[in-house]
Amino acid sequence: MAKINQKVYVCSDCGEQTAKWFGRCPSCGSWNTMREEDYSPPSVTAKASGKSGKINAAERYQSKNPSKTSVLKLSDINLSGEIRYKTGVNEFDRVLGGGIVKGSVALLSGEPGIGKSTLLLQICDKFGRDFKIMYVSGEESQSQIKLRADRLNVNSENLYVYTETNIEKIHNAVDDIRPDLLIIDSVQTMYDNNSASSPGSVSQVRESALSFMQKAKTEEISVILVGHVNKEGGIAGPKVLEHMVDAVLYFEGERQQSYRIIRAVKNRYGSTNEIGVFMMTRDGLAEVANPSEMLLSGRLLDVPGNCAVSVIEGTRPLIAEIQALVTNTAFPSPRRMANGVDYNRLCMLIAVLEKRLRLKLSLQDAYVNVVGGLKIEEPSCDLAVVLAIISSYKDSPVNNDIVAMGEVGLSGELRQISNIDVRVSEASRLGFKKIVLPHKNIINPKNTDKSVEIIYVKSIFDALDLLG
Repeated sequence: MAKINQKVYVCSDCGEQTAKWFGRCPSCGSWNTMREEDYSPPSVTAKASGKSGKINAAERYQSKNPSKTSVLKLSDINLSGEIRYKTGVNEFDRVLGGGIVKGSVALLSGEPGIGKSTLLLQICDKFGRDFKIMYVSGEESQSQIKLRADRLNVNSENLYVYTETNIEKIHNAVDDIRPDLLIIDSVQTMYDNNSASSPGSVSQVRESALSFMQKAKTEEISVILVGHVNKEGGIAGPKVLEHMVDAVLYFEGERQQSYRIIRAVKNRYGSTNEIGVFMMTRDGLAEVANPSEMLLSGRLLDVPGNCAVSVIEGTRPLIAEIQALVTNTAFPSPRRMANGVDYNRLCMLIAVLEKRLRLKLSLQDAYVNVVGGLKIEEPSCDLAVVLAIISSYKDSPVNNDIVAMGEVGLSGELRQISNIDVRVSEASRLGFKKIVLPHKNIINPKNTDKSVEIIYVKSIFDALDLLG
């Protein structure tokens, strides 16, 4: 008599399985992460081998393909040939640290309609000139992919398209074609026949990603997995999925806006501070080689409440525009809103202005925005935020030629910041004539343009003189 599938509860963060529901995962301690899934009893093969659970996809792959690796001394490992592939899309290569590493697994995620499949097809067009690519889609038919490729003018003889969701069939096709790059769109649609749960569940996503990772490591095939985003904004599936892969990339931006940003939150082979900037056009995603000019393209002059700042994203300096709006509140407690800067840091800066400069911001709503959808995480933008808030409060514009940067302390003092030379060079290149720096950041006049005036300030009290 066949055994009836049972129900288990699986933690979406760590993958722990329990027979009953818990509000808090007994393994990792996360709250409200237990999800109900189907569970089939161990197979006869698993029992005969002495294992208590099912044989997962990676184990089955190893049984069919004996290990191709051996134990070696670190000094005996030979890095022969090119270890990185250039995809041909410079902004994408920048985020990955110079290109995709041979045998690595990258996870690309983003909101629906943001442009993930469009970007991957454009990568296929350039990468396919020299290397073989296999594009596996579980969401679209081959004709639909062909329509998008024609719209993007993608025509590569080395691009193979396969529409399948069964990972066993995909592995067999990979063995036949032997691609250099394997793209899975998306990992949430893949399934393993030996798992009773439905595609997209925690166990199915984990097993599918594990099998593709095993394929990549043993045969040195680079893999890009496309991941869906859940309603909370995180990657759908178990949190362990992000731990398994080598790089986790987030594709950010609003569908109603033309600009897109790729940001790495994990990268074993490069920096996580780099960003790639694209612009959505009729012909696909176009690279934005100079994001500073893009961020300042629509800037209004002589308007209270905005100030330019120079920030560092990885190795690239960017000039961003900080906007602030301060207005009388209609609520018992004033409203604070931060878009692109940390909310808690904004509240701290407002408290400093109230205490040190006696500004009555407790009766005002304060809104701060970074133009272009950029997210600034470093504290060097503090001075620009403070100037924008004061400018809006006093209805007095900041000089249009000023770029302000510096960290503000709780006493109102300005603290030293790093990478000051490249920040000043970028501001000078874009035509700014006055650059405001903390007094500890003394730079060599020989490294700056003679037409640029460097203004050193010690505290936010000195910064008041910068208002028009």
